[in-house]
Formats: sequence, structure tokens, C-alpha cells
Amino acid sequence: MAWCMRLLEDTLRNGGKLSVPADRVYRVLHVVHGSVGVAGQEYRDGTAWHGRGPQTIEAGRHGAAIWRFEIAPMGDPIIPAEGGRTLEKLATPIDLPEGDLLLRHDSVAFPPGGCAFLHRHPGPGIRCLLEGGIRIDTAGHSVSYAPGGAWFEPGPEPVFAQAADRPTRFVRVMVLPRRLLGTSSIQYLREEDRSKPKSQIYQGFIDVPLTL
Repeated sequence: MAWCMRLLEDTLRNGGKLSVPADRVYRVLHVVHGSVGVAGQEYRDGTAWHGRGPQTIEAGRHGAAIWRFEIAPMGDPIIPAEGGRTLEKLATPIDLPEGDLLLRHDSVAFPPGGCAFLHRHPGPGIRCLLEGGIRIDTAGHSVSYAPGGAWFEPGPEPVFAQAADRPTRFVRVMVLPRRLLGTSSIQYLREEDRSKPKSQIYQGFIDVPLTL
């Protein structure tokens, strides 16, 4: 089966809902602002839920802005929000790592002017910038992103990331080999960079085995 990753932005008014059916889509919901309730539990700013349907996600009394990362069979329809709007920010086919899989959702923060030396990850993922600014150099191209900007990294392609002259942070969802459970996935490509001090700071939200 062919799979894709996509990132959707749901903006829900108070009482708005996202009702997902019993499908094969695996979802990670990152609450950017506001709050939502899922299965009797509340998720607020900077927290995340993950799982498959059927499930109803309901916005709290002040509404919610959600970034919805999905790993879906190619061609599966997008479920729109009820009582709000849904925007597709990014969608792309993916090549899954071989063997058992791992789902990771975390954030990466940089101080002003920080960078991630030339590196790669052993699996695909979508990133979205929360604050600051960042330049991503990969595959012979440089692209600069403002808050809300999203990009895809397939995994094997070397990447260099340069943060702006202000605090910068993005969130990401990656599919990785399961052997990396609880350990870093970054692979530096230059020997001289491996021993240098690193400026990025990680915050983990989800790191669980994934079965598609």
C-alpha cells in the first residue's frame, strides 16, 4: 500500500468538532492555541494527542487552533472540521523505513542564530514553524520559513538548518525505524561537526511504536 503524510490546520470555534471515522489514518494533533477534549481528557497549548479513529475531538470554550499531522493511505479523503475550517498546509507521498516503525512527535528550538549542522534522519517527516524564522538548505535549494510555514524532509537527503536572529522553534512528526525508540535520530554527515557543541534543544511529545 502507498502512504502519504499531510499536515492540516483546523481552526475551531468553541464547541467545534473534528469527528474522525474508523479508518486507517494515524493522526497526531498538536494544539497550537486553545484547548480540545478527546475521550474525556483535555489538551491545551503545546500538548498533543495521537491515535486512530473513531474519535471526536471537541474544542474548548475559547476554541482551538490545531495542527493535524496524518499518515494516510494514498487517496484517503480529508475529514473537515465541523464548526470551523480546515486548511491543507502540506501533503506528500512517503517512503517508509524498512521493518518495524516508530512514530515521533517533538519540537526543536534554537537560540538566535543557532543552526543544525549538515545532517539527515532515517525516515520521512513534516515540520512546521511555531516561532522565529528558519532557512532550510537541502537538495540544492534554500527556502526561508516564517511562523506557520511547513516543509517536508524525506529522510535520506542531507539538510542544513539556519535559525534567524531571534528564538526559533518548530514541531515535527517523523516515521522512523523502531530501533530508535528513546534515542536521537539525527545523523551528522561531517566528522568535524559530531564533536561540536549543538545549539538545538528538543522537547518530546510522542515516541511510540507505529503499526500501519
